[in-house]
Amino acid sequence: MVKEADMAHARVEHDDNDARGRDDDAPSPAEAEDAWDDGLIARRVCETSAAELVPVEPRPSRQSAAPPLAYDGPLRSRLDALRELVGLSRTRLDSATLAEAGRVLDEAAARRRLSGQHTVVAIAGATGSGKSQLFNALAGVAISETGVRRPTTAAPIACSWSDGAAGLIDRLGIPGRLRRRPVQAQDADPQLRGLVLVDLPDHDSAAVQHREHVDRILRLVDAVIWVVDPEKYADAVLHERYLRPMAGHAEVMFVVLNQVDRLPGEAADQVLDDLRRLLDEDGIALGEYGEPGATVLALSALTGHGVGELREALGQFVAERGAAVRRISADVDAAARRLRPVYATRSSTGLSEEAREEFSARLADAVGATAAGDAAERAWLRNANKACGTPWLRLWRWCRSRREAPTGRLMLGTQQDEEATARQRVEHAVRTVADQASAGMPGPWAQAVREASVRGAQGLPEALDQLAARAGLPGRPPRPGWWPVAVLAQAAMTILQVAGGLWLVGQIAGVMAPNLGVPVLLMLAGIVGGPLVEWSCRIAARGPARRYGQEAERRLREAASGCGRARVLDPVAAELLRYREVREQYALVKGAGVG
Repeated sequence: MVKEADMAHARVEHDDNDARGRDDDAPSPAEAEDAWDDGLIARRVCETSAAELVPVEPRPSRQSAAPPLAYDGPLRSRLDALRELVGLSRTRLDSATLAEAGRVLDEAAARRRLSGQHTVVAIAGATGSGKSQLFNALAGVAISETGVRRPTTAAPIACSWSDGAAGLIDRLGIPGRLRRRPVQAQDADPQLRGLVLVDLPDHDSAAVQHREHVDRILRLVDAVIWVVDPEKYADAVLHERYLRPMAGHAEVMFVVLNQVDRLPGEAADQVLDDLRRLLDEDGIALGEYGEPGATVLALSALTGHGVGELREALGQFVAERGAAVRRISADVDAAARRLRPVYATRSSTGLSEEAREEFSARLADAVGATAAGDAAERAWLRNANKACGTPWLRLWRWCRSRREAPTGRLMLGTQQDEEATARQRVEHAVRTVADQASAGMPGPWAQAVREASVRGAQGLPEALDQLAARAGLPGRPPRPGWWPVAVLAQAAMTILQVAGGLWLVGQIAGVMAPNLGVPVLLMLAGIVGGPLVEWSCRIAARGPARRYGQEAERRLREAASGCGRARVLDPVAAELLRYREVREQYALVKGAGVG
């Protein structure tokens, strides 16, 4: 009998390799057993009778391949938004932060290319929970090894109820020798048509490789049946490592309390109620009263009690053909929740108009716009005094300026101090606007805003100095139209003084007839009229001088504002715009599934 079983098992493997069309690339049975560490399972399966041996599913031809999975419009939009979000964030966020989102995109693309007519359901549980026994009960044949030896299941085993699921099982990494079909004919159990059931190793196994199989396959299957027993249903490892992180996948989750035949009387109902309480504390929505959520059942795989109810619920679940879409949607929700700290804010972000104006005012103060306007006003008045003042006053001022010989030491020290102060003001203005722009933003984006402002601040003081020099005063302030009249009046007053003085000198020398009244009146008119003309011109020059100073200050302020906008505000605004774009994409990713 053993020899016949071995020959049948070899024919199964040979037929599977022929169906795959890659005999040369397929590993030998010994190599496969070493890779998956399931020699005991393979041997015990081979020891079964020929009548109970279930053939491995051959890879279907391209003509019989099942149609690929189709995502609905909302899910496609969310996946596109997530892809755009990851692309916009690669230069701002580290790869570890985006790793889960990238994995979801990859798995969604891989699942979409595979069959949409099949639903992959994994049976997971702790050691001794009876998951393999439940797996055999659903399949109708002892496919997965059961017994007192722990751990019993060393490698995942797949059972498909219909053709066309080879690609899905390949994605799980389950070799051909661990693929089975139920004992019933394909049409004898139409309730589960399209189901691919996977028996996983124990999630609490002492073997690290077993736990790795569980974690890897749980990320790939469409749904999962968690099998718990009355002794370990409240196990902290199960709830903290698996159920609580997968709370958002409640719609593709079954929680089965097995071995209820061991509980006397109403104890089964009490344990089931306590299990529901723990699931509620884990944040898992329960599918009760027509609400979407996890299905919670009590059964005994040993006696068959409740297995029919699970089969019926599982058949309805598979017939809907929506588990894969709900699983991918839940994965997107989970990825959005993980990314929330790096995108979501509780306050509005950005630069207000008031903050922009304050930044421009700080730069204008740093470049000395107000002082430059005052200097321009004084220069205009000084030019007016030179043009309209009396010649004697101008001569006295010139002589005084000639007597004062400045050394330049005090001026040099003052200039250096002013440059240091201006640089400090510029740096303070940049820090302030960066803090205002990044207020309330998540850490990575706030850091990007600050870095953009720092890059723009490099060389900003020197650029402001150059702009101030180019936007400075012209060589000579412009003159109003009344200046020639004032100059002629001042010249007339001077002529009167000179004429009166020469007349008096001529009378003293006896050249001219004595007549003191007229020359004295002429001299008095020139002496009084000159300062009067100068005073009148000074009063008339105040308005134009003030406007000239304001214009000079305005030009310098605009130059400083333009320089600061080009070097600091525009890069900061670009970062804020990128953040708004990723916020919009993140809002699309969240959809209606994430609060």
